[in-house]
Amino acid sequence: MKPLTQHRGLVVPLDRVNVDTDAIIPKQFLKSIRRTGFGQNLFDEWRYLDLGEPGQDCAQRPLNPDFVLNQPKYAGGSILLTRANFGCGSSREHAPWALEQYGFRIMIAPSFADIFFHNSFKNGMLPIVLSEAQVDRLFDAATGATPLQLTVDLEAQRIRDDQHSLDIPFDIDPFRKSCLLNGQDDIALTLQREARIQAFEQTHLKRFPWLLNTL
Repeated sequence: MKPLTQHRGLVVPLDRVNVDTDAIIPKQFLKSIRRTGFGQNLFDEWRYLDLGEPGQDCAQRPLNPDFVLNQPKYAGGSILLTRANFGCGSSREHAPWALEQYGFRIMIAPSFADIFFHNSFKNGMLPIVLSEAQVDRLFDAATGATPLQLTVDLEAQRIRDDQHSLDIPFDIDPFRKSCLLNGQDDIALTLQREARIQAFEQTHLKRFPWLLNTL
């Protein structure tokens, strides 16, 4: 997992509440567990005018010109700004996979669904919870004539933008913060204890050698 210390990026304003995981990545794309190739189908039913299917060439599909991801001013955005209860619905991990593979690294909302919130950290993304008033202020800035660029400083736990005099603090669990700063997912954390795990296995097999017959 790539470490996240400070990130500057373009804000994409998705002005919708209760965006569920089926909207983030529709059910027909859940057949694969390869963890690759989902970015092109992010928000598929809103992004395209036809019905998407796995393996389809999305470059040939008709785009919905009214959807925010298809508007040229937000091309290359890496910070998703949205409304309350983002990521609700089923607990599919494909949802953060699709967001990350599209290019999003930061998400800002008044609230996130619990499982989606924790899955996002595990996939190297930072979901930031701000108040409704703070999110409204960011929407005002992001939907203006000039696209909004924000700097998210994880170490300092602040969101900044000089153009709009923004300097917003945010909270984050210390353990989650440490994992993002050091680029550590669950596997990396486990491997830190590899020597102790191997020592336990050797001792355990000496005490119970008959387990070797079942391996």
